[in-house]
Amino acid sequence: MNRITLAFAAALAALVAAAPVAAGPTAATATTVRVTMKEFKFILTKSTVPHGVVTFKLVDKGKLSHDFRIAGKTSKLIKPGKSGTFTVTLKKKGKYVYNCPIPGHTAAGMKGTLKVT
Repeated sequence: MNRITLAFAAALAALVAAAPVAAGPTAATATTVRVTMKEFKFILTKSTVPHGVVTFKLVDKGKLSHDFRIAGKTSKLIKPGKSGTFTVTLKKKGKYVYNCPIPGHTAAGMKGTLKVT
């Protein structure tokens, strides 16, 4: 009888330990992408992110002020040598075009595509 009780206790312990893994995470995790801005390009630390909340850490290493626009949202103007954060919720999977909306900057090369999975 002790063997049956011991086997049952071991099986129950294995189920309890495996339960959180099987259930998966319930809360969405935020993703952070560092964006270095220079004349006239963006350098992102990630080119693919999961859908959900994405925080862009913007760092202007150029000599001109720059903005960052994605999914119809635009960051505050970041002045040379300064930094800021910009948070957007990217709900759908796909490709999102980003750019610097300051006149002439997109045409000069400050644009790209972020893949959302």
